[in-house]
Amino acid sequence: MRARSWVLQILYLAETQGSGHPLSEAMDTVFRTRSVSPQRIPFVVRYVEVLDRHLDQIDGAIRDSMDNWRLERLSRVDRSVLRLAVAEIFFPRDVPPKVAIQEGIRLAGQYGGGDSPRFVNGVLDAVYRGHAGHGERP
Repeated sequence: MRARSWVLQILYLAETQGSGHPLSEAMDTVFRTRSVSPQRIPFVVRYVEVLDRHLDQIDGAIRDSMDNWRLERLSRVDRSVLRLAVAEIFFPRDVPPKVAIQEGIRLAGQYGGGDSPRFVNGVLDAVYRGHAGHGERP
């Protein structure tokens, strides 16, 4: 879905601007400078709001699911893909977790490095098994 790509671009832009810039500011920049289809805007806004509200919890779930990796050491693209996919797994609950995982893998393949899809798959599978797979969606 193209809307996920827009959210990924917003996450990436916010990271390149530094920690003082909220996602909403990056979203405004993307909406002002790019041609985002009106039908995609509600999805984008929804997930930017979810990520803004729950980023610490999302990052915690990612950290808990990675062995021998630090979130801060991941590429911006991989980190952004993981954040979006985990947001979809946890909030809101209208996206089946396995769809969120598959979309995360697809985004990693499209925008990440050669090993990104396999890495993202492993982390998202661990998030799902560790949290959502047991009915523990926050």
